[in-house]
Amino acid sequence: MTSLFDPIQIGDIAAPNRIMMAPLTRGRSTPAHVPTPIMVDYYRQRAGAGLIVTEGTGISQEGMGWPKAPGIWSDEQVEAWKPVTEAVHRAGGRIVTQLWHMGRLSRPEVIGMTPLSSSAIKAPYPKPQNPYAEPRAATLDDIHRVLDDFSATARNALRAGFDGVQLHGANGYLIDQFLRDGTNHRDDQYGGTPENRMRLLGEVVDRLVAELGAGRTGVRLSPNGESQGADDSDPESIFVPAAAMLQQKNIAFLEMREQNPTSSFGKSDVPKLSPAIRRVFTNPLFLNQDYDLAGAQADLDAGLADGIAFGRDYIANPDLAERLRQGASLNTPDVSTFYTDGTKGYTDYPALEPQLA
Repeated sequence: MTSLFDPIQIGDIAAPNRIMMAPLTRGRSTPAHVPTPIMVDYYRQRAGAGLIVTEGTGISQEGMGWPKAPGIWSDEQVEAWKPVTEAVHRAGGRIVTQLWHMGRLSRPEVIGMTPLSSSAIKAPYPKPQNPYAEPRAATLDDIHRVLDDFSATARNALRAGFDGVQLHGANGYLIDQFLRDGTNHRDDQYGGTPENRMRLLGEVVDRLVAELGAGRTGVRLSPNGESQGADDSDPESIFVPAAAMLQQKNIAFLEMREQNPTSSFGKSDVPKLSPAIRRVFTNPLFLNQDYDLAGAQADLDAGLADGIAFGRDYIANPDLAERLRQGASLNTPDVSTFYTDGTKGYTDYPALEPQLA
């Protein structure tokens, strides 16, 4: 049987194990979305993952609505990413950047403009004193501009030394807003039928593949259940064809966040789609959501996945892969420091003591 610690070929990337570090927004960049020196240590510490996927990284000011999250659209940002990728590679790791457009979840006070979405439908927010703004529906010119932004940032990712990219198509952000019928009420070639609603996803992937090759292009989806106000009346009808399309494009990997009724982040009783998606997507498939070692190995044994992505466990355990290998206990993450400034709760979690020969 395949072990979580066996190597795997992820497109053009040879990974030493099947443990992925999932994308984790941490807010340690500058207000201008430029990566900072402490991010070098943070990612270097986690180079034992088979593949690191960076935190969501903005493709444009328009799409970057999270304060102090990094971008990769400017030369200054590209130069600031170079020490990160160099440090990870020196430590023996592999790292791709997650390309992110937040769509209607961008806040005007952060981006300086009205946010963009598939349709002019405001996202719900649990705190009424801080509501989201109503977005504007993207015109065809807007869509072409966004496609150009993805192409440009894919080139920037290569310049910055990344091994590839992951397109953020999950969690209610722009690509997800186009995919789901609850947020996409368009009546043009980007709305209505599942084929039309997944058109933008396909066009973005084509742009990334043109710049990087399919072997360095991945995608993240969150197919089951509502996510930040984005939902679909029949998830299987859109996400299974979308996965089949991604297989046809021969992308390097697909990572999926799957909710369940007891999820620690986003609960849902909508059935998981990984069994159906596994039948149509045969390239490396990584699953994510509240896994421990036993659950991860069980889904590998069942053939549901080729690898497992771990998120918050990587916040508090920079050497998570080795801890899992040894069956060692895990550090507990300090939730209060998830999105704060500085090194506390970021680069100060202890690693295992070296084992004596």
